[in-house]
Amino acid sequence: MERRHIFNAGPSALPFEVLDKAQSELISYQQAGMSVMEFSHRSKEYKSIHTEAQNLLRELLEIPDEYEVLFLQGGASLQFSMVPMNFLGNKQVGNYVVTGSWSEKAYKEAQKIGAASIAASTKESNFDHIPDLSELRYSDNDAYLHLTSNNTIHGTQWRNFPANQNQTLIADMSSDILSRVIPVQNFSLIYAGAQKNLGPAGVTVVILKNDILERIPEGLPTMLDYKTHVQKKSLYNTPPAFAIYMLSLVLKWTKENGGIENFEAENKKKSTMLYETIDNSNGFYNGHAKKDSRSRMNVTFTLPTEELTQLFLEEATEEGFVGLKGHRSLGGCRASIYNAVPLDSVEALCEFMSQFHQKHNL
Repeated sequence: MERRHIFNAGPSALPFEVLDKAQSELISYQQAGMSVMEFSHRSKEYKSIHTEAQNLLRELLEIPDEYEVLFLQGGASLQFSMVPMNFLGNKQVGNYVVTGSWSEKAYKEAQKIGAASIAASTKESNFDHIPDLSELRYSDNDAYLHLTSNNTIHGTQWRNFPANQNQTLIADMSSDILSRVIPVQNFSLIYAGAQKNLGPAGVTVVILKNDILERIPEGLPTMLDYKTHVQKKSLYNTPPAFAIYMLSLVLKWTKENGGIENFEAENKKKSTMLYETIDNSNGFYNGHAKKDSRSRMNVTFTLPTEELTQLFLEEATEEGFVGLKGHRSLGGCRASIYNAVPLDSVEALCEFMSQFHQKHNL
């Protein structure tokens, strides 16, 4: 069966080679006579998969030795709570840059735990840009500064990150991790749900610097304490073994295909192609994000009328394009072009968009 052009925002496209490999090993992993889903998480077979995934992630992201790599559950949404529970101390403030729905949810969760403030917000302009670094507000009581590096719903992305050495910088990188080179050493904690560039839903990657573990208070629920997972190497309870196996396959595929530098170049090419199609349409297509904040992962745009939007989506579906409907809170259309979305799919989409424009130009 011919593969469709998958532009889902998440769960998103997975590399065909990874799916093919997983299929070949589904019933019997490396001739073991059983599936990865059937291994004990204490077995040497599973521990090998687990360790390999951690090592590959360290290699690809160039994670320094003083950082821990954890595999947790609960998605980025659980991290919204775990971060303030672990690091928002008494008489301190969690400082949040609100650039979209997910960073706003993180801020609201922090308010349930303790004091939280907004370093900057772009809500008044419907989250159409990333604030300039000079606009960020800090205080001496900040426990940390939290940001979301890429905003899937509104299609914006941080180009440069804050470099205030007096700040503990924490980032939700769920939707653009592995898509570009990032300065891991500038962050105290990075977390990412897997279902964009890392693999299928079910596992959440957390990268944290050892020195912030000292700030964690005593008495937290065991499963919500980062120290638990560091001490037990993410094996305190049964991990999402198959999701971690799939993560390891995606990481191998990333390495075999030139690593992050190659995908960064490819993602620039794909996003430039799509944005040029939008910009050269004489207003038939309109991008939501301001040009200096445009995401290379999620391209959001609108058409002149709701009727044309619905017709566009219907015809796109007939042509084999999946996942182009915009998020319900924003409307319009969205093409998510993560690492596993091939250039051929983006070229096909641009051609379809141009043909649709010619056919329905008002």
